[in-house]
Amino acid sequence: MKPAIDYSALVAEFWGVDAPDWVKVLAAECRRTSQTAVAKRLEVSLTMVNQTLRKKYPGDLSRIEDLVRGHYLAAVVDCPAKGQMPANVCRMWRDRSNQFVAVNHERVLMFRACAACPRNRSEG
Repeated sequence: MKPAIDYSALVAEFWGVDAPDWVKVLAAECRRTSQTAVAKRLEVSLTMVNQTLRKKYPGDLSRIEDLVRGHYLAAVVDCPAKGQMPANVCRMWRDRSNQFVAVNHERVLMFRACAACPRNRSEG
């Protein structure tokens, strides 16, 4: 039988003692369930979770940070259109905001709100 991964040691090795709280929570959730289960819950790839734990993810870590904070740390943000919402829900709306789809009033409202929101900074 393959030995279990010590995710806390993994994070300490790659991130050091000053690892962000959300990375430690990500590691704890991977230990509690699995990297695959965490990736599914966050709706990201297993590779993204694995590379984040090893501080090797080449992309913007703010997305996975928002997802971890919203799902596991109950973080909320103040949305100009909807008031308080979980950080992961805010991220979902921001990810959608780069495509205008006039399918319903809520999508139009959130497209406009996200476009003006300081959390939705342009990247690049």
